[in-house]
Amino acid sequence: MKQICIGDKYQIQCYKHNGKIHRAWDEAVVLDVKKDYIVFGNDRTKVTEAEGTTWRTKEPAIMYYFKNKWYNIIAQMKKDGIYYYCNIASPYILEEGTIKYIDYDLDLRIFPKGEYKILDKLEYQYHKKKMNYSADLDLVVTTALKDLIKDYGNNVIMFDKEKNNQYLNEYLELKKENN
Repeated sequence: MKQICIGDKYQIQCYKHNGKIHRAWDEAVVLDVKKDYIVFGNDRTKVTEAEGTTWRTKEPAIMYYFKNKWYNIIAQMKKDGIYYYCNIASPYILEEGTIKYIDYDLDLRIFPKGEYKILDKLEYQYHKKKMNYSADLDLVVTTALKDLIKDYGNNVIMFDKEKNNQYLNEYLELKKENN
């Protein structure tokens, strides 16, 4: 397998439990490679929905994908502060220049002042029934949400404003070098 290097570009593909693609992002640039996660950055990247519609992200984002955690974290670098969009999702796999994971609906939205909201509980219940999530999977997903909230409360590095701004600057430098 090819060594992952800072500056490498990947696509992102998000699937649902039934194996169907849900959403894809055109670009994610590697900013850091840690033992148990990879940090990516992108800005105004094209997103393609399952039914074929496309749109572009509005601001730069720093994304954390984990090898062993059932969530990923997106720091959206907006003018009025950092918003975090955290997906409860399977650990990622890398395949043919693509980051792939399964999305399990539940999301945690964290606002710049620190408050948070759990999103898409009804969607999770619907897909759990429709796609026959096992009791074990349900436990993994609900535990992942609790772990994510605990990590946020413990201010793990992914939620550190300075670190995310540092990654943003590194991303912008890489982007400048490649243009």
